[in-house]
Amino acid sequence: MRSLSKVEERLEYQFKSQILISAALTHGSQQKAERDYQRLEFLGDRVLNLVIADELYARFPDEKEGPLAARLSLLVRAEACTRVGEALGLQAFIAVGAMERKQGVQRMASVLSDVVEALIGALYLDGGMDVARGFILKQWQAMLTQAPETLKDAKTFVQEWALGRGLPLPAYVVQNREGPDHAPRFTISLQVGDLASVHGQGLSKQLAEMDAASAFIAREGLR
Repeated sequence: MRSLSKVEERLEYQFKSQILISAALTHGSQQKAERDYQRLEFLGDRVLNLVIADELYARFPDEKEGPLAARLSLLVRAEACTRVGEALGLQAFIAVGAMERKQGVQRMASVLSDVVEALIGALYLDGGMDVARGFILKQWQAMLTQAPETLKDAKTFVQEWALGRGLPLPAYVVQNREGPDHAPRFTISLQVGDLASVHGQGLSKQLAEMDAASAFIAREGLR
């Protein structure tokens, strides 16, 4: 069994079941593992939606359903989960296959997002709703106080940022496609005006473009 005590320290929770935390941090490419994070991710996504919806309902008593739904969508999307995963440094603890580790799969935004949702599912199963809720509200605290426009998905944010400065529309170009047809991996470059290009990776073109946009935002320190 892997020693995951450092992850538990960052989560501020000690698991009763090491099987749960190990599975939450195991990518499907790690063939030696008995379990990966997919089922826990499914559960964690639902727990996250419920906790954030409940918190928004309490925080904004005068807000109508439409604005609440818009806030919820921004706060539970993959990009928000990726921010949490990066802040916790989870990429250092994700178990992936040997080839995938060389390719840096454990650092991909989409994988980090999935792992965060899986950890929420694991916390819920191991400690109950109060434990899962406590983790979510602490890790999402800053985002819950942000204006909705600052939580827009990376591609939308970059496009609006570029247009607001009179720059051309961001250009996404596929640089590489590898892997089998049933599980391709794309590398995409993003060019914004005359600024240096950045690259992103993902299991689909859309995810790779989002990853590139996130990398651009991080490099330019835009939010």
